Amino acid sequence: MTDWQNQLKNAIISPEKLSRILGCDQAEVAAVNSRYPFRISPYYLELMKRVGEPLFRQAVPDIKEMEDHQGMVDPLAEDTLSPAPNLVHKYPDRALFLVSSQCAMYCRFCTRKRKVGKASMQINQETIDAGLKYLRNTPQIREVLISGGDPFLLSDQRIEEILRKLREIRHIKVIRIGTRTPCTLPMRITPELVNMLRKYHPLYINTHFNHPAEITQQAEQACALLADAGIPLGCQTVLLKGVNDSLPVIRELLYRLLEIRVRPYYLMQADLTEGTAHFRTDIKTGLAIMRGLIGSVSGMAVPAYILDAPEGKGKIPLTPDYILSHQEDKLEFNNYQGIPCSYPFL
Repeated sequence: MTDWQNQLKNAIISPEKLSRILGCDQAEVAAVNSRYPFRISPYYLELMKRVGEPLFRQAVPDIKEMEDHQGMVDPLAEDTLSPAPNLVHKYPDRALFLVSSQCAMYCRFCTRKRKVGKASMQINQETIDAGLKYLRNTPQIREVLISGGDPFLLSDQRIEEILRKLREIRHIKVIRIGTRTPCTLPMRITPELVNMLRKYHPLYINTHFNHPAEITQQAEQACALLADAGIPLGCQTVLLKGVNDSLPVIRELLYRLLEIRVRPYYLMQADLTEGTAHFRTDIKTGLAIMRGLIGSVSGMAVPAYILDAPEGKGKIPLTPDYILSHQEDKLEFNNYQGIPCSYPFL
């Protein structure tokens, strides 16, 4: 058994064990677990013990998850936009293909917490084949995002089978994989996995770090293996109350991401998912962070701040307001320092 498989085998999934290790309320954890399962890898548990609250909040069930009556079960209308099992076709040229129902850690803020880690999320050969059939028969789709759950919890052989079948569809030009394993289970990124992945370029990977403390030596090594294989890496960070909702924390995270060759891609406003209200920040918080970043850090380190609109309406970029007036002969605006500027239309 490999290191990463041992990590999964020994993951904490029992309320009693979690209570014994961390001293949290066993009855509350059990109540939350009955609706929203939890799993914490030994790797992330040890990291969480060293760092404390910002990582604890992401991993440990909170009774507040049961007290959110304003959130939506399926905030992005993925089930409505699913023409085949576990396949979401929201944008004209892209599709989301869910190939795994499992994650190394079940993040408490997950958009798909209604289904990930539950027996009700049925993914099998039949559903995979149905998704592939839809992709073959829909020529306007040129890009596929493989997600789940986490695709990297599948075996190397299973991942390769899916990649090979996608590559056989001629109109699919780009494949993306969404995985949090470089953060929560970095030992999953093995030389064998990477050597297989490099056969299927153009291949992109978006991973998910929310706090600079998550960028450990092991995480850096995992990202280095992928980057050395020529796989461009991006990061989708979720803005979370009590985790990273301050400019110093986000700035340090973005600096560290660039150092490990991961391009900050999105800073995402938390979705309106039922059970996650205690994580959501005010939009003003995100805009203030972006204003503090733009112009003060490298443009390579500045992600797009986005909101994924409810009911499947798509991602909307949110930016600080710099424009003062848009006249017939000129544009007047403030620069990142608040200094008035003018751009003439010649």
